[in-house]
Amino acid sequence: MALKNIVKEMRDGIGNISRRGSERRCSENGKHNMRRRGRSYIAPEGSSSSSKIIVEQSQWANMPPELLLDIIQRIEASQTSWPARRDVVACASVCKSWRAVTKEIIRTPEQCGLLSFPVSLKQPGPRDAPIQCYIRRERPTGAYRLYLGLSPGDMSKLLLAARKIRKATSTDFLISLVGDDFSRTSNTYVGKLRSNFLGTKFTIYDSQPPCDTAIHSNSRSQRKIFPKQVSLKGSSSNYSVATISYELNVLRTRGPRRMQCTMHSIPISAIQEGGTAPTPIEFTNCCEEQIPSSPSPVSKGKKPLVEFSSTSLSGPLESFGSAGDPLILKNKAPRWHEQLQCWCLNFKGRVTVASVKNFQLVAAAEPNQNVSVAEQERVILQFGKIGKDIFTMDYRYPLSALQAFAICLSSFDTKPACE
Repeated sequence: MALKNIVKEMRDGIGNISRRGSERRCSENGKHNMRRRGRSYIAPEGSSSSSKIIVEQSQWANMPPELLLDIIQRIEASQTSWPARRDVVACASVCKSWRAVTKEIIRTPEQCGLLSFPVSLKQPGPRDAPIQCYIRRERPTGAYRLYLGLSPGDMSKLLLAARKIRKATSTDFLISLVGDDFSRTSNTYVGKLRSNFLGTKFTIYDSQPPCDTAIHSNSRSQRKIFPKQVSLKGSSSNYSVATISYELNVLRTRGPRRMQCTMHSIPISAIQEGGTAPTPIEFTNCCEEQIPSSPSPVSKGKKPLVEFSSTSLSGPLESFGSAGDPLILKNKAPRWHEQLQCWCLNFKGRVTVASVKNFQLVAAAEPNQNVSVAEQERVILQFGKIGKDIFTMDYRYPLSALQAFAICLSSFDTKPACE
C-alpha cells in the first residue's frame, strides 16, 4: 500500500473515531466543542478526550517498530506546512505506540522551525529565521486570533485565540487553543494577560509552571496559600512568567510608545553564547494540581483567600546566580524620516500601515552580561499593522508563540497615558 494511502486511511479512521466520540458526548451532555475542532486538533497530554480516542486501538497498532519509525519519519519530512502537516498530528492520534514514536521524531521549533503540537506554542522559536504569523482582531466580540501564515490569504492554521474581558480595575485577555472556549476550567486554556487600571503595566500568566526547577519554585512562592484556603477542583492555576511596562508620556510628546518586557521565566543566559532557553516537553493541565488530600475547614462567612503577587518575580532569580538575571526586552528606537514626517522602523515589508501599536523588540543587556552586539541588535519580536484589524506577528528564539502573542495583546489595550 502506498504511503499516501496509508496516511489517508489513518486520518479518516481518526476522524471517524473523533466524530463518533463527539456525537456520543453531544447526545449525553449537549456539548459541541469536539465536533468543531476537526481532525487536525490534538488534545494536550493528560486530557480525558485524547485518552478516550487513543484507547480505541486500530489495525495499525501492532506494526513492527522499524517500519513504524520509517513511515513517521517520511511523513514528518514531507509535510512541512499546514494544513498538510495535520498528517503528522494524525500519526500521533492512532494509538499510544504511534504517539510515543511521533513524539521522539518531532523536534522543537527551535530546532526545526515548525509548529506541530500544542506544546510547540510554549517552546522557544527558531534561532535563524522568525516564525511568521498574523493576528485578526474581531471588534464586536473582543476576540483576537493568532494564525500561522504570511497573510490572511494563505492557508492558515489557528494557533491561539484570546478574548478581552474588561473589569472595574483591570482588563484580562484569556488565551485558549481554540476560538470558542475561553473557560479556565477547560483543557484548552493556556494562560492570560492582565493589565492594571491605567493599562500601563501587564502581567503574563501561564497555566502551567515553568519547566525549570528553580523558576518553578520561585513561581510557586508567589501563590501564597493561607491555612484556611481550599483549592477547588477544576480551577486552573496561573503562574506569572513575564511583566510588560509602558512608559508614561506625561509631556504628551510625539513619538511611538516605549515599552519594556521582563521575561522572568527566561534567563539572560539564554541569549549568551552557548546558552539555552527553558523548553517544556509536555503540555500539562494543572486544574487538579492544588487539590489537598485533606482540606482544612473554612471559617463560616469567610471565603478562601489566594494572594497573587505581581512583584515577587521582579528581582533576579537567586537559583541562577548572576547569569540568571531575567531577560529584558525593549522596543527598538525608531528614526525620524524628514521627507515622510513620521517615525520609521525597517519591518522588511511585513508592516504596511503606520500605527502607534507597531513595535520591534530587542534584548536590553548590560555590558557585564556578556551578550554580543549582534545579539542585542537582533529583532526578537516584531508586530505591526497591514490592514483594518489585521496585524503581523513575527517571533523567534528565545520567545515562544504564547509569550509573543501575549506581548502583542498588550498593545491592543487602551493607553491614554502613554500616547
